Amino acid sequence: MTVSAENTAAAAEAVVPAASRAERFTGYDVQAFEVPGGREENWRFTPMKRLRGLHDGTATASGEVKVDVDAAPEVRVETVGREDERLGQAGVPSDRIAAQAYSSFAAATLVTLPKETKASKPTVLRLTGPGEGNTAYGHVQVRAEAYAEGVVVLDHLGSGTYADNVEFVVGEGAKLTVVSVQDWADDAVHVSEQHLRLGKDATVKHIVVTLGGDLVRVSPTATFADRGGDVEMLGLYFADAGQHQEHRLFVDHAVPNCKSNVMYKGALQGDDAHAVWIGDVLIRAAAEGTETYELNRNLVLTTGARADSVPNLEIETGEIAGAGHASATGRFDDEQLFYLQSRGIEEEQARRLVVRGFFHEILMKIDVPAVRERLAEAIEAELEAVGS
Repeated sequence: MTVSAENTAAAAEAVVPAASRAERFTGYDVQAFEVPGGREENWRFTPMKRLRGLHDGTATASGEVKVDVDAAPEVRVETVGREDERLGQAGVPSDRIAAQAYSSFAAATLVTLPKETKASKPTVLRLTGPGEGNTAYGHVQVRAEAYAEGVVVLDHLGSGTYADNVEFVVGEGAKLTVVSVQDWADDAVHVSEQHLRLGKDATVKHIVVTLGGDLVRVSPTATFADRGGDVEMLGLYFADAGQHQEHRLFVDHAVPNCKSNVMYKGALQGDDAHAVWIGDVLIRAAAEGTETYELNRNLVLTTGARADSVPNLEIETGEIAGAGHASATGRFDDEQLFYLQSRGIEEEQARRLVVRGFFHEILMKIDVPAVRERLAEAIEAELEAVGS
């Protein structure tokens, strides 16, 4: 199915008075956020001029993102207007671009996994950009009701400039796997806030894969609404010459006895390839029994590429099960290369084997075979470029 934002927006305008819509979005006022200049902590790594006006209000919507949905038969898909009371339940914008997207989208795509239902196949949302030279804003919400289980894939393709908010509302005992793939064309700019809210004993595996685009910035935030939540946040990225890929994570442990595990791995090649990873974990005073760990690894394949990695862990209680973080950026392991070459493997093939091994752990955790195979092929294509 193809979701048209224009028709739903028109219907919403006709049914809901303007005052009611404004009241519905009180608290998401763009003007409440200052225009970032690039020196702020959460913007200091981002090349502001390449945002095409998303950050200062000069980027007005001139197109729309086409949303094609291939849903599991058990899953319900809706296109809803801005007045829908379910929107905003997972979280609210934390910066000006997210607020601009929240106040500018015409209609939202809402995917629901019904209570106590196990989806028989992954639900795939294919989001195609507004086209070169155009700007669009969007909103997607995925709801996994109590004890539901399923997989949702967000596949981003095409050209243009796009900012959006994505919500994941995960009910008690539900199990949700999410794969967000950014495989944009070379000209695309995509800035996305992703909000995860976990209910009691909910389990979420959140996977971000970034391959294409001129500038891609994805900011997932996980919050726990009740005890027993368990979130695994995984990421894989491959930055080429001139690409800027930025991933900013925040895990907010505010309730007791929850778990989080973060693991992101990236490779970089080519002049001015730039990858940024920021991992923030906050364990609040009330969050006794928390268990958390975050890991980031970057593999620099050529000169001229740069990776910034900043893990942060703030703990406000001593009553935790465990907490830690690790980060490393480096070139090929010379010992691994030597070992492989000493057994008759040519250097180029040895380098490929090292990179495949580097990403293997992440790929094996993507339990959607079609996506895993596609990503393995994409990595092979990137490695072909290294050797050419």
